[in-house]
Formats: sequence, structure tokens, C-alpha cells
Amino acid sequence: DKVHYGEKLLSAEKTVYVLLNKPRDFITTTNDPMERKTVMSLVEKAANERIYPVGRLDRNTTGLLLLTNDGELSKKLTHPSHEVSKVYQVTLDLPLNPKDLDVLSAGVDLDDGFIKVDDIAPLDSSMLHFGVEIHSGRNRIVRRIFEKLGYEVLKLDRVMFAGLTKKDLPRGKWRFLREKEIVRLKYLK
Repeated sequence: DKVHYGEKLLSAEKTVYVLLNKPRDFITTTNDPMERKTVMSLVEKAANERIYPVGRLDRNTTGLLLLTNDGELSKKLTHPSHEVSKVYQVTLDLPLNPKDLDVLSAGVDLDDGFIKVDDIAPLDSSMLHFGVEIHSGRNRIVRRIFEKLGYEVLKLDRVMFAGLTKKDLPRGKWRFLREKEIVRLKYLK
């Protein structure tokens, strides 16, 4: 079918997939009434189409954020039933006690329910830096897990989201997803 508005032929909007390496101090929202910096200012030249963040990263969290106008894919990547994996690099204020490492692996009770990390591993011998894999999308979940055990997260960087990595993507920069990345996301189980 051909759809016209006045003299203009309308066409379906093309889907756009943008991967951003979010810096600190940017809000993950499309607009902010308090006029703080938003991630949208970083990708404003990426597309003529209106794109939206898939999920959220809080203001002080850095790392991978996907933006798209593909509502079906966005829902799939954020719905808890799909258990989409996210990997973070975490820096703590105090060395993690080895017994707390076991507690994190077994799980902790938070105000909004029980949660456990899928995997956690120290990144060096200081016990301050960890890689954490989790599939929950609950609000501020990584920070809250560590806070429950008495630690403050000083730095939180999402280094992997749904199999996408920030390799060769500098902080504050974006790129379009490659065709095979889009296909892999669409067929993610």
C-alpha cells in the first residue's frame, strides 16, 4: 500500500540501533526538566529517527547503553523473562572480605526480593576491583547488593550488555550496531 499525507508519500520509519559508551554525569532519559546533561545529547547526530535508551544506567554509572527505535527488541532486552546478561566492572571502597564473596554468590535479600549474582571474580589481588555478571534489571541492583554487605561502589562500568561489548568504543562515543549484532540480539533466547 501507498500512504500519502497531502502530497507526501509516507514510509515506515527505518530501525536504528546505536551503541553508546556512556560517560559519568549523564542522565539516561530523553529529556530532563532540571536541564541536566542527558545521553540524548551524545547521540543527537546519530539518526533522524527518534531513538530511546534500552533500560537505564544511573548518572554515576558508565558503560554500554543501547538506543533504538525498535520497540519490540527494546522490550525483549529489558523484560526479566529473557534474563539478558550484563557484565560490570566494580570498584569498591574497601577490600571485599572473602566470605562476602561467597554470600554474593549465594544471594542476598533486598527490600524488593532475593538476588544473586550470576558470576563474580576479582580483577586483581587488591579485592577492590571485580567483574560481576548479572541478569536482573532492577534499579541500581549492583550498587544495592554491595551496599547490603556494607560496601560502597566507587565506580561502576557496564562492559557488556546482551553480548555487546565496548571494545574499541571510547567513552562518550557511539557507533551503529553491525548487521550480525542486530541479528544476534533479535534471536537472543
